[in-house]
Amino acid sequence: MDQAATLDRTIARKVAARPIGTVPIHLTINGTPHDLAVEPWTTLLDLVRETLALTGSKKGCDHGQCGACTMLVDGKRINSCLKLAVTLDGSEITTIEGMGSADDLHPLQAAFIERDAFQCGYCTPGQICSAQGLINEGQARSRDDVRELMSGNICRCGAYTNIADAVLDVLGQEKQA
Repeated sequence: MDQAATLDRTIARKVAARPIGTVPIHLTINGTPHDLAVEPWTTLLDLVRETLALTGSKKGCDHGQCGACTMLVDGKRINSCLKLAVTLDGSEITTIEGMGSADDLHPLQAAFIERDAFQCGYCTPGQICSAQGLINEGQARSRDDVRELMSGNICRCGAYTNIADAVLDVLGQEKQA
């Protein structure tokens, strides 16, 4: 028995010393293709922030409850802190950096500025990505719809009325186009 226990411990040490491998994935992030080797436990948020240095998306609660990390995956909004990057192989990711630029604002960014829909700004990237996802879904038709469909995005400063106004402005523009 002693010999078997020693053998088990030796095997266990070898297994424990072996680094866990990475998984190759291909993602298109903000229109740029990326071939990446990702550790299986890496979330999309950590990959984007830590590996690609796109720090616009914020890590808030890290439990999917605040929406600060909201990104678009194939046009649909997700809490990127809960999504493992390896499950997204072949996906198209849009972060706040892919929504517009200082020289060419996205309509939602312009509306947020126009409506003063932020105070501290921490939640703003997630709010804007979530609003674009809401628009892509095509389900919001009223202020109540916007408020309900954006309820997963928390603003600690309480700019909800202005956020809803900004989203409704862009929804109105989309209907007129």
